[in-house]
Amino acid sequence: MVGRAGAPVMSLGPHLLLALMEGTVAAFVLALTALGLALVFGVMRIVNVAHGEFFMLGAVFAWAFAHLIGNPALGFLVAMIASPLIVGGAALAIDRVILRRFNYQPEATIVATIGLLYIIQQLVLIFYGPDARSVEAPINFRIQLPWFGYSGYKLVVAGIAALLLLATWYGIAKTRIGLIMRATQFDSETAQAFGIPVDRVYAAVFAIGAMLAAIAGVLIVPIKQAYYLMGLDPLLLSFIVVIIGGLGSLRGAVIAAFVIGISDGVISVFFSPNLSKILATLLVALVLVFRPEGLFGGKAR
Repeated sequence: MVGRAGAPVMSLGPHLLLALMEGTVAAFVLALTALGLALVFGVMRIVNVAHGEFFMLGAVFAWAFAHLIGNPALGFLVAMIASPLIVGGAALAIDRVILRRFNYQPEATIVATIGLLYIIQQLVLIFYGPDARSVEAPINFRIQLPWFGYSGYKLVVAGIAALLLLATWYGIAKTRIGLIMRATQFDSETAQAFGIPVDRVYAAVFAIGAMLAAIAGVLIVPIKQAYYLMGLDPLLLSFIVVIIGGLGSLRGAVIAAFVIGISDGVISVFFSPNLSKILATLLVALVLVFRPEGLFGGKAR
C-alpha cells in the first residue's frame, strides 16, 4: 500500500521538471513572437493578422538554407542572419505597398492582413509544398539533469531568445531610435509636427516585428517541423499573450508569454494540450470582461 501510494509521488519530480523546462523554452520563443506583435500594435495601433506567417516564413527559409548549405551549423547561422533580413524586407514592401496606402486605418489593415495571411500561405504551399519538413539541430549535446538528459539545443534557443529580448528592450528604452518610436507611439501627430518621419518609423516598426517573428521561427524549426500552416498556433498564442499582457505593453507581453508558456508546458504534460488552450482562452475572456486594458496595459486616455 505504501509503495503503491508512493510511486506516483516519486514520478512527479521528473515529469514536473520536464514540464517546466519545456514550458520555459516555449515561453522564450512565444515571448519573442508576441513581442513583435505587441510592438506593431503599440506603435502603429494596427492588428497584424499575418504576424504568424512571418514566423512560418522564418522556419521555411531556415529549412531552405539548411537544405542548400548541407552543414547544419553553417546553415543555421546563415538562416539566423538571412531569414529575418528577407522577412523584414518583405515587411517593408508590404508596408509600402499595402499598409501605407490604407493610411494605417485599423479596420482596413485588419482586412488587408487577413488577405495577406492567405496569400503568403498559398505562395508557400505552391513553392514549398504541403509536407512538413524537419531541420537538423546545429548542435547536438545533452545536459544531464537529476532524472534525465535534456536537449542542449533547447537551452541554446532559450539563451538566444533571452539575448534578443534584452536587446529589443535596450533598443527601445535606451537609444535615440527607441525614443523616436516611443514619441510616435505616444502622439504621432505631435511627433510629425516636430519633424519625425512617422511613415518611416511605422515601416521600421513593422519590419522589426516581422523579423522578431522570423527569428522565433528559425529557432523553433529544429524542434518542430516547418510547414505552411505552422503560423496559426503562434498567431493565436501571441494574440492571447498581447491581450492578457495589455495591448501595446511590451513588458506585459513578455510576462504574459511566460505565464502562458510555462502553464502550457505543465498542463500539456500532466493533462492535455487542448486543456491548456481552453484555459488560456478562458483567461482571455476573464481579462476582457474585468480588465479590458490587460493586466499591464494603461487605461485609455
